[in-house]
Amino acid sequence: MYKQLVAPEYGGIDMFVGTVRQWTGEIETTKIEYSAYHPMAEKQLEKIAAPIEKQGGRVVVAHRTGELALTDIAVFVGVAAPHRAEAFKWCQYVIDTLKHEVPK
Repeated sequence: MYKQLVAPEYGGIDMFVGTVRQWTGEIETTKIEYSAYHPMAEKQLEKIAAPIEKQGGRVVVAHRTGELALTDIAVFVGVAAPHRAEAFKWCQYVIDTLKHEVPK
């Protein structure tokens, strides 16, 4: 996925990898299962990426579905931008927005 972000016009690439953790406060997790209506989720991801891409950035997102064990990668977000500050800001925007808006 990193290679999809590399281009001469980008000086900053920020990536976030979310994994399955054991504890959320006092709640213990041993595994997690994600499901999605893929066409709807993909449309929402495109909507999230659109304003970044209009400003010249590039966005790559992958969210796994199915059963995941502790420490498995659940989500990858990568953002390429002309400068690192934009890459950091946009990557955080994508993951935060994805957590709130994309149907699972």
